[in-house]
Amino acid sequence: MRRTYVAGNWKMNMDRESAVNLVKELVENLKDCPNKIMIAPPFVYLDAVAKITNGTNIILGAQNCAATENGAHTGEVSAVMLKDIGVQTVILGHSERRYEFGECDELINMKVHRCLSTGLDVVLCIGELLAQREVGRAEKVCERQLNSALQGVSREQLEHITIAYEPVWAIGTGKTATPDDAQQIHSYARKVIEKMYDSECAGKIIIQYGGSMNVKNYRELLSQNDIDGGLIGGASLKAETFIPICNGL
Repeated sequence: MRRTYVAGNWKMNMDRESAVNLVKELVENLKDCPNKIMIAPPFVYLDAVAKITNGTNIILGAQNCAATENGAHTGEVSAVMLKDIGVQTVILGHSERRYEFGECDELINMKVHRCLSTGLDVVLCIGELLAQREVGRAEKVCERQLNSALQGVSREQLEHITIAYEPVWAIGTGKTATPDDAQQIHSYARKVIEKMYDSECAGKIIIQYGGSMNVKNYRELLSQNDIDGGLIGGASLKAETFIPICNGL
């Protein structure tokens, strides 16, 4: 049975004091949470947050990483550096990386392999633009992104990957795919994994929903057969809106 996995992507928010205070509250209130929980602060606060999450049930994540090793790559942060300060998983392929910063499928695949080879888990984001959905290409876009990002990833390595479906038009807009719409893509993504690997892998892989999940809609979304958790943006910035989703109450 797949374990519910809720991840908080803080994006470019918080200051040091706010980050520390929030994670202390999360550690205290989620210590008995039966679900898998991850938070991904901005790079500059990872070290401060790591000191608090270390030894707890909260996984420390990063929002991105370089595709290359350490070296002459100004402004980049390597997977080795992230692991060195206690990061356990990395969000890759987020739509804001794809469409704001021009990250292509091939680059995301390189980052996936870099993280896996360094011993880091991956939350791999996929999702379509509104224009692509409107012309009936949502499934094909997600299939292409999965095929490319997972190229060369072994069956064993797949166990360290979580998929997050995030319809781009529903991120930070307040819009949300209906539970049926989200379930359709989640189910299709699972079929893609089955085609790429096998039915066992498809049945085991966790697929989160990442399009404006919040305290008002998470119950209905998480009740769908193939939605195994959430990649939470704005609702992860406050304890009172993130904790209930984590607990699934």
